[in-house]
Amino acid sequence: MRHYYFVVALIWCVLFLGCNVEAQAGDLKVGFYKKSCPLLEQIVSKVIAQNVASNPELAAKLLRLFFHDCFVRFNKPLWEVQTGRRDGIVSIATEARTDIPAPTFNYNRLVSSFASKSLGVQDLVVLSGAHTIGIGHCNSFSTRIFNFTGQNNANDIDPSLDLTYARFLQRTCQNLSNNVTSVPMDPITGTTFDTHYYTNLKQHKGLFTSDAALLTNGRASNLVDKLIDNGNFLNAFKNSIKRMGAIQVLTGTAGEIRKNCRVIN
Repeated sequence: MRHYYFVVALIWCVLFLGCNVEAQAGDLKVGFYKKSCPLLEQIVSKVIAQNVASNPELAAKLLRLFFHDCFVRFNKPLWEVQTGRRDGIVSIATEARTDIPAPTFNYNRLVSSFASKSLGVQDLVVLSGAHTIGIGHCNSFSTRIFNFTGQNNANDIDPSLDLTYARFLQRTCQNLSNNVTSVPMDPITGTTFDTHYYTNLKQHKGLFTSDAALLTNGRASNLVDKLIDNGNFLNAFKNSIKRMGAIQVLTGTAGEIRKNCRVIN
């Protein structure tokens, strides 16, 4: 039950911390819709709670959507969410491919990518902890387990990856080109938002190159150690995701209010 309510809170964050192209985060405020739609929070909370209860995987999917949207244009961490964001009128696939940090990034590329959005090393390490829920497709990490140095065989494994875990991934994915099969990003508690991501990382069981990269820098590695503590992680996650939620938002008269969330007006 505790996990269930955290997920509801997390989805709230996803819905109300949407991002876009104009940096006007200062115009956001708690209770923005108090006059125009006073029951907004209750309505959204009820709908999200019903959907997450019937499909727990929705939490990871919406968190991923939130992260990608912001970069392009608990024991549950609860906080007052600022509202007032408007919808963008531009959506360009090439921007997403250029701006979003890839699972193959090394530490320096990750830091550079986050810095371009005014996020620091702590934000990088903390937000990477979102990999505690959700899945990863085999083709996003297959070179680590089949073709790390270009030999394209079952023994060509990233030496930074735990060998037993690597063999498990090989059995699951079967080959280098598998783009259908997926595995939990957290092999221990993949449906619970907790600190096992960092525990796994210290055991060299981070799924992506970008996960393992956090151990290649002293400062980042020290943060991993601190975030294994559940209280430290949830408090830090709350702060970092709020910062990410304020990246290049649209407020005031910028953008539009969509009649259909899927398409521009």
